[in-house]
Amino acid sequence: MVESFREVVYGGLRFYVFDGVYEPAEDTFLLADNIDVHEGDVVLDMGTGCGILAVLSALKASYVIAVDINPHAVKCAKENAKRNGVLDKLDFICGSLFDPLRVCLRFTLILFNPPYLPSEERPEAWVEYSWAGGVNGRSVIDKFLVFLPGYLDHGGRLLMTQSSLSDVERTIKLLEEKGFKVEIISEIRLFFETIAPIKATKIREERLLLNK
Repeated sequence: MVESFREVVYGGLRFYVFDGVYEPAEDTFLLADNIDVHEGDVVLDMGTGCGILAVLSALKASYVIAVDINPHAVKCAKENAKRNGVLDKLDFICGSLFDPLRVCLRFTLILFNPPYLPSEERPEAWVEYSWAGGVNGRSVIDKFLVFLPGYLDHGGRLLMTQSSLSDVERTIKLLEEKGFKVEIISEIRLFFETIAPIKATKIREERLLLNK
């Protein structure tokens, strides 16, 4: 391996973090601490970064797809899956949100640690896509929520982080309108924000009409 990297340890597993890839922080570990993967789950790890959540999911799930817009992250996540012995249960895709996925795909669990920091500048370096959430911190979150119901099975679960910097109540409202039962399952207070994992369970179907 020729990449320059740092190393992160979680749950007895070791993960490379290549240069140009988001290093797992409080938001990542909050999701990891609350992840609830069932035997046989089909999991989508959206914005996989170094792949820590995808690898943890693959320990129990039957199949995991890990997506990231950052090609360095996809390469890093694949290396970590190989390093931790779960490469045979994962596929890796480089692309933006649901764009590279077939419309027929359905998942029982979707994980998402979105970019939620308000930012007036467009990302320039690949790693900046990990945190730059647009002027109000919601540009990626809102786009994700539009397409989410079409990729989640009835009874399927979403687990995503949400920051007080990007309007937690709006996320809850939008999910409830789309037929989800929503709960905040934990939170941590940092010096300038509160981060909370949101669990949302799909309890009814929504007809999604898009203007072409």
